[in-house]
Amino acid sequence: MTGYYIVFESIGNAVLKEFEVPRLKADEVLLKSDYSVVSAGTERANLLNLPNTVVAEKGFPFSPGYSGAGRVIAAGKDVTNLKVDDRALITWSGHSSHNIRKANSVLKIEDNSIDLLDAAFAHIASFSFLGVRKLRIEIGESAMIAGMGILGAFALQIANLSGALPVVVSDFDPDRRDLALKLGAAAAFSPDEENFIEKVKESTGSNGPNAVVEVTGSSIALQQALEYIAWEGRISLLGCTRISDAPIDFYKYVHRRGISLIGAHTFTRSKQESAPGRWTEHDDYRTFLKLVAAKKLQIRPLISEIVSPEAASEVYTRLAEVKQVPLGIVFDWSKMK
Repeated sequence: MTGYYIVFESIGNAVLKEFEVPRLKADEVLLKSDYSVVSAGTERANLLNLPNTVVAEKGFPFSPGYSGAGRVIAAGKDVTNLKVDDRALITWSGHSSHNIRKANSVLKIEDNSIDLLDAAFAHIASFSFLGVRKLRIEIGESAMIAGMGILGAFALQIANLSGALPVVVSDFDPDRRDLALKLGAAAAFSPDEENFIEKVKESTGSNGPNAVVEVTGSSIALQQALEYIAWEGRISLLGCTRISDAPIDFYKYVHRRGISLIGAHTFTRSKQESAPGRWTEHDDYRTFLKLVAAKKLQIRPLISEIVSPEAASEVYTRLAEVKQVPLGIVFDWSKMK
């Protein structure tokens, strides 16, 4: 059986390649992708070989992508938790038409009312769940989401669901600020507008937000967060700060004011059992799917475009050239043979 996958071969060079699908082992399943979602910030950073990326550490070639959904089309003889035609999440597998996974690592989508297009965002959304959970938000605390890329758009909704009040956001892009207001933000600011720090403080009760999800990965944005956050506030570092290009006075802004800086990389989460602020991937996936089914989490406004994997080269050329990456580009594999 022939499959297709997307690979970065060199800086700025992405191609769609064929591969021969390997034979299944007894404890594995073969998944056919319907959709996979581009994690634009992470994938752009690897495409351009930026610091603190997998490509910077290990070099090219690199297979991007880690969030998708599809169906089981074959199962090994020892598999008991999945069967052919089950719908499932496809995670940590790259943008690929076919994926072989250990059956015990695959989460079945039990609710048939959930569209696979929505389900494909589960893994990306799980990062935002972790970033918000680590803040331990209490009902009525104010929160700020710095950066309204796809992770920020999910973090905004999750902070609202967690009882934060008000939740405000910042982003340079006016369209993203408008989207944030539609998704439930109480206010949306541009980081370069006049009196930005004071406006954030005023919008969250004069003292500044109690909790901040920093999703930009920008050292300058982190410095701003340290200036507007409330005394003894918590900042969740969800965005990947790959380049430390802004000096921070840790005594003035962190130590003296009792600020907590919390690393929220997905590798910090619990592996076997969920704990407060550190849920397992599968438990966050289940929460995501329940919220989607209950129509409490919006996915469709985050989709920028749905494209064929055959357009991968053009998609990544555009991604390499822009500074403001798109929200949610989705590869549609359902029509690939």
